[in-house]
Amino acid sequence: MGSHSEKNSSAGVGRRDLIKRSAALGLVSVPAMSFLSACASSGGDGGGEKAKAGTKTAKNPLAVNETAPMEFVLFDGGFGKEYAEDAVKIYEKNFPGAKVKFSATQKIQSTLQPRFNQGTPPDLIDNSGAEQMDMGVLVGKNQLADLTPLLDAPSYDDPGKKVRDTLRPGIVEMGQFDGAPVWIMYYAYTVYGVWYSRKALDSLDATYPETWDEMLAVCAKAKKKGMAGWTYAGKYPYYLPFSLYPMIGKVGGREVLDAIDNLEPNAWKNPAVKACFEAYYELYKKGYVLQGTPGLDHIQSQTAWAKGKALFLPNGSWVENESANVIPAGFDLAVSAPTGIDSSDKLPFGTIWASGGEPFVVPAKAANTPGGMEQLRIMLGEASSRNFTAKVKSLTAYNGGTDGITLTPGLKSGVAALDKAGGNVVNPRLQDWYVQLQKEKIGVSGLGEMMAGRLTPAEAIKKIQGYADATAKDTNIKHYKHQ
Repeated sequence: MGSHSEKNSSAGVGRRDLIKRSAALGLVSVPAMSFLSACASSGGDGGGEKAKAGTKTAKNPLAVNETAPMEFVLFDGGFGKEYAEDAVKIYEKNFPGAKVKFSATQKIQSTLQPRFNQGTPPDLIDNSGAEQMDMGVLVGKNQLADLTPLLDAPSYDDPGKKVRDTLRPGIVEMGQFDGAPVWIMYYAYTVYGVWYSRKALDSLDATYPETWDEMLAVCAKAKKKGMAGWTYAGKYPYYLPFSLYPMIGKVGGREVLDAIDNLEPNAWKNPAVKACFEAYYELYKKGYVLQGTPGLDHIQSQTAWAKGKALFLPNGSWVENESANVIPAGFDLAVSAPTGIDSSDKLPFGTIWASGGEPFVVPAKAANTPGGMEQLRIMLGEASSRNFTAKVKSLTAYNGGTDGITLTPGLKSGVAALDKAGGNVVNPRLQDWYVQLQKEKIGVSGLGEMMAGRLTPAEAIKKIQGYADATAKDTNIKHYKHQ
């Protein structure tokens, strides 16, 4: 968890919200080096025995051994344990001869690192929270099983469809590092964008702006009523990309975001980047950003926005739960895809960033890898998915599972935004691949300084390109590329 999150826990921030955000932002203060050195010596000698394969049938496509024990360790965060316990009950019903050991802990790394080293890890792990194990290290040390057999298995509800064909956009790709194998199954699904109160927008007699001229006009209207157009987490300005990156993708096309992720030379000098930086800077220049925003943390900015001091807020779908105690009745929370520049944008209005959170892994040396995958196959079925969404107000990786559930306003709006986007869902990877570059350099030193008026857009772009080039040249950093 980011250190900034911890001190707010007394202010009524639920654990789930911190986890959601930490998963989203890579705020994981994991002592990766100790893990790296511990794993380096781990040949897994003297490890556990592998369970013998079971019989492959239509109901048991992964050939799970029906009497082999299965162990599942869940991160005990704000999503709670219930959704996982309910899914375990289905496993136990399907394999009555199997003993399932289920446990939940906040200390994933300190609990499980010794077991990885001994070659006796559990069969399924929700690798999340402040003690998340470093995924890059786990993949690099061949500690994880490739989940391709799960993805290619028939889906839990419809044997005519593979599991991979039932998932939301970007989920499979997010679990990959450099191509083919899929190491991680992200179970939750986050929608990023511009959050606002429908009631506040209606009171201005305005609709959500699709072009930047319309955005400036709405902000001018708000200002006349004593309301700022925007606020954001000024102390953690890496929230700005939640709307700014998909805007860059909308204006210039996906390839601009891919080039940025790939750390290509001059990627940040693309005209689309310049246009979007200048647009955001105009919000500052025209006085449409809430006074004092650069000094606010995420909770303070969300509270000011919920109290009607500002109209728009860049954020992720966890904001509904995180701000539940400050959002007033009748607020009518909604999210929109980012406003574009004009009709010359490459992608249509509705282009949005959405991606997976809550990473589940099956260790390569687990005694019962088919069992771990089968538990995930159950969780990616409709019943488990609906259960999760109903209980924790979040979508899952399963592309459905919302029928018959009374959705909260933000969740309903998120589902509608995804429907509107269709195939135009973008998934910038900087925040997974290069956490420090994304947060400290681009976010704080670049965008934060520009939005506080201390850098011009041209200066910010030059500075950020320099940071990206330095990251590209740093041989101590593992580099990834879109395939």
